[in-house]
Amino acid sequence: MYRVNYTARLLTHVLAPLLTFDCHSDRYLYKTAKSLPWEKLISLDTTFAIEANVSGSRIRHSQYAAQKLKDAIADRFREISGKRPDVDPRNPDLWLNLYVHNNKATISAETSGGSLHRRGYRVASVAAPMQETVAAAIIKYSGWKGERPFYDPMCGSGTLLAEALMHACRVPAGYLREKFGFMRLPDFEEGLWKKVKRDCNKQIKPITPGLLRGSDISGDAVEAAKENLQRLPGGEQVKISKRPFQKIDSLKDTVIICNPPYGMRSKNTREAGALLDEFGKFLKERCGGAAAYIYLGNKKLIKDIYLQSSWKKPINSGGLNGYLVKYKIR
Repeated sequence: MYRVNYTARLLTHVLAPLLTFDCHSDRYLYKTAKSLPWEKLISLDTTFAIEANVSGSRIRHSQYAAQKLKDAIADRFREISGKRPDVDPRNPDLWLNLYVHNNKATISAETSGGSLHRRGYRVASVAAPMQETVAAAIIKYSGWKGERPFYDPMCGSGTLLAEALMHACRVPAGYLREKFGFMRLPDFEEGLWKKVKRDCNKQIKPITPGLLRGSDISGDAVEAAKENLQRLPGGEQVKISKRPFQKIDSLKDTVIICNPPYGMRSKNTREAGALLDEFGKFLKERCGGAAAYIYLGNKKLIKDIYLQSSWKKPINSGGLNGYLVKYKIR
């Protein structure tokens, strides 16, 4: 992500000290929130949305708490101007976060403008795609930096290949993001932001021909991966083909990173085990000198590969307890 030292100073100077306040009822939440000068943070042409979380408090429902905060903001604007800004729960200009814990409320602004794990390159997808940040963590754990050929034999919609490309070529995680929450803050300097973004983009390196390759048994997955990768600099040079791993002649001296399409994505552990057994034999017989990193959503499936692992690292996300396992093929 572009590292810009934009902080919500307005929230510190304008809304403080009422950013955190005692909140023993929905009425007090509404009254306190309505007293804040929201017109100095939000304009009538700004869309906003509220994400709330409550625990251990008299206010028991997050959605209800969010509704009370929204009402307070809307009513303040109506009193001042007779109009109110619109709410956009999908893609607002500004996200507001409300956290109520032990009858104490905290209101903050989301300066990123939505979840940062969404890079923006995945316009086409397949069933149960890997989260971008999980793929980035896998690439980081592998230690791969673009010095050896990289191959994903079960590439799906290309998330691992895309994150590998961004890592090797220094493509910022927010390269495709057009809108950030901090752009709506009063102290935002557009000229400075353009310079920061321009300087970061100058560091993007061209991809080495033949460095990144992948394949999948599904033609739909291959087409999705190609479409997604083409949105990134150099993505059109990533070679992807429709092919089951059983038809690959050799991946010797290659870094192999993949997320098999079973285990995490399927409850059929018998089918998953059979696939992994076959994949383990493929690694042993055709991938001499390779380093393989396999991400599995079920720790019990590791034994089905029948290879001696170098290490196992847990990577948990979204309630899924996955494991990344390294195999050094001799």
